[in-house]
Amino acid sequence: MKNIALIAGLVGLAATGAAASATSTALHEEVYAREQERLIITAPIAGIENRLWFDYRIDVMEAQKELSSDLRSATDLEDRRDAWEEYGDELSKERKHYIEGMAKRGYRMGTVIVDTQS
Repeated sequence: MKNIALIAGLVGLAATGAAASATSTALHEEVYAREQERLIITAPIAGIENRLWFDYRIDVMEAQKELSSDLRSATDLEDRRDAWEEYGDELSKERKHYIEGMAKRGYRMGTVIVDTQS
């Protein structure tokens, strides 16, 4: 009887480990997407509200709606991973497109570097 309980416990541990492994794999795509979310541009480059800015904002909102829809209809872990990965890739692509379009018009994305060595 003790052997059966021990085997059942080990099987449970193995299943828990496999589930944790699968969850951590799924989280990789979500972590990537969340990093891309933090990089969403919240104000127009150089304060210029033009077609590129409005297109960018619309594309971000569409990507967010699509993620929500994809996650609702996901039937397994692979669907969830695909949804998060597609969302992160879309945010990255749209941000680059907006920055490059503005750069072609002579407006650059600003970068601030703080030097603490004095």
